[in-house]
Amino acid sequence: MKLNLEGREIEIQRGESILDAIGKLGIESDSLLDRPLAAQMGGEVFNLKYTPHKESNITLLRYNDLEGQAVYERTLLFVFIMAMRKLFPKARVYVRYSMGNGLYITISNECDLTERDIDSLKQECRRLIEEDISLDRKRLSINDALELFTTDGQKDKAELLKWRRFSYFDVYMANGYTDYFYGEMAPSTSYVKVFDIHRLNNAVVLLMPDHEDPTIPAEYADRPKLAQVYAQSDKWGKLMNCSCAVELNRRVQNGSIHELIRVNEALHERAYANIADAAAARGAKALMIAGPSSSGKTTSANRIATQLRVLGLDPVMLSLDNYYIDRDKIPANEHGEKDLEHINTLDIERFNADLESLLDGRETLVPKFDFKTGKRAPEGDIYKLHSDQPIIIEGIHGLNPLLISDDIDQNKILRVYVSALPTMNLDDHNRIKTTDVRLLRRLVRDYQTRNAPMEQTLSMWQSVRRGEERWIFPYQENADIIFNTTLHYEISVLKKYVYPLLLEVKPESKYFCRARNIVKFLNYFMDADVEDEIPPTSILREFIGGNVFYK
Repeated sequence: MKLNLEGREIEIQRGESILDAIGKLGIESDSLLDRPLAAQMGGEVFNLKYTPHKESNITLLRYNDLEGQAVYERTLLFVFIMAMRKLFPKARVYVRYSMGNGLYITISNECDLTERDIDSLKQECRRLIEEDISLDRKRLSINDALELFTTDGQKDKAELLKWRRFSYFDVYMANGYTDYFYGEMAPSTSYVKVFDIHRLNNAVVLLMPDHEDPTIPAEYADRPKLAQVYAQSDKWGKLMNCSCAVELNRRVQNGSIHELIRVNEALHERAYANIADAAAARGAKALMIAGPSSSGKTTSANRIATQLRVLGLDPVMLSLDNYYIDRDKIPANEHGEKDLEHINTLDIERFNADLESLLDGRETLVPKFDFKTGKRAPEGDIYKLHSDQPIIIEGIHGLNPLLISDDIDQNKILRVYVSALPTMNLDDHNRIKTTDVRLLRRLVRDYQTRNAPMEQTLSMWQSVRRGEERWIFPYQENADIIFNTTLHYEISVLKKYVYPLLLEVKPESKYFCRARNIVKFLNYFMDADVEDEIPPTSILREFIGGNVFYK
């Protein structure tokens, strides 16, 4: 049987795997950048041990591919948990969220790990990696999987499986340990040689390869403000008894999701009130609202404005979008492409002049940008602010230190970062990624407001993510306040809108893999018909419709 492997034909025998074909072509490598981690066929990702049953065109996935990075992360996490089970058999590992280029992991049922413990853990991980232990995928019936995980003490996974709609469950096995990270893994432990482990109080950060140089592990970067907002979300989850998929499903099933919505929305309202209080206490004359795509910047800006009005202030709303330079004046990069998310797309000089003028109480002509023509409109809006009129300025570059001149009094500015950060896990070892929540929001909004098909939004997402990595995430800690806009109940609402549309993405589509990954984690959630309970000012209304701020 013939395979087309990245443009090269190779003959394999029936029963041989993609890994066998790689060996025959001599393209296996010890270099992380060159070494294949998984394979893609017809829009679907496969383990390299997969045995093709027909002639196929195969693309190999490496670490510079997003799916390749996901394969690496799952495999390294598998190795880490194997090492923990060997050294600290009573410990419970809970994978919480991403922190920089690593995973923040808490350890319970064990005393706080010492530096000596961390050294032992690293050595055990390296031993497992050097041993090149085979990672074998096996399909179990749901009943067998439930029995296996219950017997093994992984009751969180057993509880989650009770909500699974299918009669089977795929697992990975190695050295008597069985687990699953809803996605493919590398063929063996030897594929994840680049890593590090950083110790924190009652937690560790499992560090992945460095983005700039994947041959070395990323360095740990402390992010105290981000950690604080994660801690707040954890506190809210415990308060509402909604910290994982199983708990949310139970609330949907028994009807208590209505109470969950009321409490969750009240917590958001109080948080927006606290931001307004902080601005008033500082005497801030400008609030910069920044965040990545689908984080709820517009709704957040409006809700903060409402709370400022409660305090007797009269805020004015401005958008950084109006300071875009004409599209034909944006310089192209070395590939002839224009990066529309680059900070050089803004007329920073004009913005600073206008901001200084506004803060001084002078009459100021603020420009308008016409997105239809891609040029600044000939007319603008005239503002003259009074002492009780702070400016709320929304835009992705709001935290970038290049945006605001040092000539402007920084004490007059309050910087707010909003993002949809994860609030729950599927189970102890399977987190819900921040990008997955935002992508769900974006898919729903684009379809609801622009009738955009799933593939159109999926096609833009990688470019959006690259812009965020360069222009937004590096400046998170510059914020005075970080607020997590994710609602603990929102996945059960968004699923109803997006799930049937994702199922329509065909296997031959180049975006089938991304759509399928979202479908796989949504399979563990019940959908909820609760729109009558969601207030018109809710962040969620920005995506499903009915937001009063857009009327």
